[in-house]
Amino acid sequence: MSLPDGVCIREIAPRLTFQDHVVPTAIKIELVRRLVDAGVRAFELSSFVRADLVPGLADAAEVFAQVPRVPGLSLGCCVGNRRGLARAVDAGADTAYFLLSADEEFARANIGRSTADSLRELERMHAYAADQDVVLGTYIIFAWGGPIAPARTGEDLEPLARRLLDIGVDHWILADSSGYAAPPQMRELVTAALAHVPPGNLTVQIHDDRGMGLAALLPLLELGIHAIDTSLAGSGGHPAMPGTQGSGLCTEDAVQLLELCGVDTGIDLPHLIETANWLTCELGVPGKGFVRHTGPVPSTGQPSTPLAFTW
Repeated sequence: MSLPDGVCIREIAPRLTFQDHVVPTAIKIELVRRLVDAGVRAFELSSFVRADLVPGLADAAEVFAQVPRVPGLSLGCCVGNRRGLARAVDAGADTAYFLLSADEEFARANIGRSTADSLRELERMHAYAADQDVVLGTYIIFAWGGPIAPARTGEDLEPLARRLLDIGVDHWILADSSGYAAPPQMRELVTAALAHVPPGNLTVQIHDDRGMGLAALLPLLELGIHAIDTSLAGSGGHPAMPGTQGSGLCTEDAVQLLELCGVDTGIDLPHLIETANWLTCELGVPGKGFVRHTGPVPSTGQPSTPLAFTW
C-alpha cells in the first residue's frame, strides 16, 4: 500500500513542554512564531486547566491572544472540564480536547476524578459545545498502556470507544503516553479505533519513551492517518509524573523520516532544526532527537519517490 501525499504534523511542544518548564509568555510566543515561519500550521497551544496544578500554563488565554495569525492556522488546546472549555471558546480555540485517561490511577492523579466520572463530565461538555464555535474532541491518554499498567490491545479499547460514540464525541487523539507501541501494536489499536471513527477524525500522538516512536509512525501512514502529534526536540513532561519520561516524538526527526519517504509535511526542516536548538538553549535542557545534532541527510535535489510498506 502506498503512502499518502501529505501529513499534518501538529506541534504539541507549546503545551507539553511548558506544562513541565515554566517560562515567560514571550518565550512561548516566540516559539510559535518561529515554528509558523518554518511552515507549521497546526498547534496544541496550551491547556485551560487549574493554574495551581499546572502553573506553567496559567497564561493560556494570553498565549492565544498573542500568537501570530496566518492563513490555514489551527490552534488547539486541552481542557479538563466545562469551565476550561468555556475559557477555550472565549480565547478563540479552534479545537479543544478533553483530557480522558484510559488509566484509572493517572486519571485521578491528573484531574482528580475517575475515568467514569470523566466521561460524565465530557457528556455535559458535549452538550455545551454543541452551541459553540469549537470542535470538542477527547484524548485517550495511555491508550496503549501505562504509566505502569500492562499494555492495552484493540479489544481493550472497545468499551471506551462505544461510550464515546454514545456521548457523541467522535474526534479522538490516541496518545501512546508511555511509548509502549511498536508497529504491530500501533496498527492493532488504530485499526480498532478506525472501526468506530473515520481516519480524518483520528489523531495519533506518538511518544518515544522506549525508542520506538519513529518505527511506530510508519504504520499510521499506511492506515490513512494524516494527523500526527509530535514535540519539537522531543521536549515535554508532566507535573503528575515528576521524574518520569513524558516527552513526545521529536518533530524534526519525524519530518526528516516523512520527507525521505516521499511524504510532504509542508515544513522547512533546516528552519525546524534551528528552532529546536533555540528551544533547548532557552530551556537549559539537552533535549532529544538525532537530526538536529547530525544534520539532515543531504538532498540530491530530486523529489523522493513515495514508498510502499508491508508490515
